Amino acid sequence: MEILLPVLVSSAMLLVFIASQLFWIRRVRGLGERFISNAGWRRRLGTVGVISYLLLFGYNVAQAYRPPSPANLTLRAALLEAPFSWWVASSVFGFGLAMVFWIGDRAWRAVHWSYRKLVPPAAPDPPSPSRRRFLERTALAVSATPFLAGAYGLLYGRLNLETTRRSIRLRRLPKAFCGFRIAQLSDIHIGQYMSAEEIRKYVAIANELKPDLAVLTGDFITWDPPTQEAVVQALAGLKAPFGVFGCLGNHENYTEVQNSITRLFAIQGIRILRNERTLIQTQGERLNLLGVDFQSRRRMGAHGGRVVHRYLEGMERLVMPDTVNILLSHNPNVFDRAAELGIDLSLAGHTHGGQVTLEFIHPKLTPSRLVTPYVQGWFGKPGGQLYVNRGLGTILVPMRLGAPPEITLLELTRDGA
Repeated sequence: MEILLPVLVSSAMLLVFIASQLFWIRRVRGLGERFISNAGWRRRLGTVGVISYLLLFGYNVAQAYRPPSPANLTLRAALLEAPFSWWVASSVFGFGLAMVFWIGDRAWRAVHWSYRKLVPPAAPDPPSPSRRRFLERTALAVSATPFLAGAYGLLYGRLNLETTRRSIRLRRLPKAFCGFRIAQLSDIHIGQYMSAEEIRKYVAIANELKPDLAVLTGDFITWDPPTQEAVVQALAGLKAPFGVFGCLGNHENYTEVQNSITRLFAIQGIRILRNERTLIQTQGERLNLLGVDFQSRRRMGAHGGRVVHRYLEGMERLVMPDTVNILLSHNPNVFDRAAELGIDLSLAGHTHGGQVTLEFIHPKLTPSRLVTPYVQGWFGKPGGQLYVNRGLGTILVPMRLGAPPEITLLELTRDGA
C-alpha cells in the first residue's frame, strides 16, 4: 500500500494534466476559428503552436536531468522554464474551475429535468440560447482567471516581501529578556528564482530590524547540493548580538547535505542545532534554545527525513522546566507534542504559507492544509505557542499567491509587562 498510493496519486495527477492540456488546446483552437477567418493561416499557426508547445514541454521535462542549476536567474530560465511553469500551474487550475462550472451545469440540468418530469409545465419552456452563451462565457472567463493570477504570483507575488512584527507573551520569561527580539527567516530555497544576491538583500533587511537573536528554520537549498555553499555565504551576513542559530529542513535531507551544510554554517559562526540545545544568557538569566532535524510521521521520498512514531522523542531530556524553552523545528506538526513537553514557543516553516492559496476567500482553500493544520502565522494552545513563517523561496512553481514571502520579528514579553 505504501508503494501503491504514490503510484495512484502520480497517475491521477498525470491524467488531470493531460485533460487540462486537451481542454485548453480546444479553447485556443476555438479562438483561432473565431478571430482568424483564413483557414490556411489557422492551420499554419496551429501547427507552429503545437510544435512550439511540444518542444517547450520536452525541454522542461529534460530539465529534470539537468546538471545543478546556478544560484541566479538565467536567460534560459526566464524565457523557457518560468513561462512553462506559469502555463502548467495556470492551465491546471483553470481546468479545475471549468470543471466546477461544468458539473454545476449538469447538476442543474438533472434537477430541472427531474422537476419537469414530476411537475409537467402548462407550456413547454422555450429554449434559451442566450442563457447558455452567458454560462459558457462566464465559465471561460472564470477559468482564465488563474492565468492572470499566476502572472501576478510569478512577477510580483513571490517578490513582495512582508516584514511581520509580533509580540509573544510568555508567562515564565525572565525579566532580563523582556523586549528580546528574534528575527526568523525560513525556506530560502536558493536557486534560479532565489539568487544569492536576493538572499543578501533579505539578510540586510533582517539586520536593519536589529534583532537580539536570528534564527533560520530550514530548507536552505532545493534539489542541488552544490548550491549549499552559495546559500551559506549569502546568509553569513546575518548579525545578532546573541548569535545566529538554525535547524535543518526536509530538502537538506532529500539532498543528503545535513552534515556538510552544518559544517559550512559552523565555519561562518552559525550554529545548526541538530537534536540539541544551547543556552542564551544575559544578566544571570537564560533561555533554552532547542533545535531538531526534520521529522515526519510519513516517508517523503527516499531521503525524506527521519520517520518517527512520535514527534520529539528523546527531546524530553533537553527541555528545562525552570525557564523558557524555544524550539526550532522546520515541520510545524511537532507543535502538539512540543506543547505537551512544556516548550513555550516553537518556530517553524515548511508550508510556505501555502505558497499558492485562496485563504483570503476561505481558510481551507490551500493545499498545505492536507498535511498540516498549522499553515502560517501564530497558534496557541495550553502549554505552548507556535509561529509558522511563510518563508522566502518557492518550490515546484516560482510563484506566490495569497502567501507573500516573510521575515518575522518576534518580541518577547511577559504577563504584566
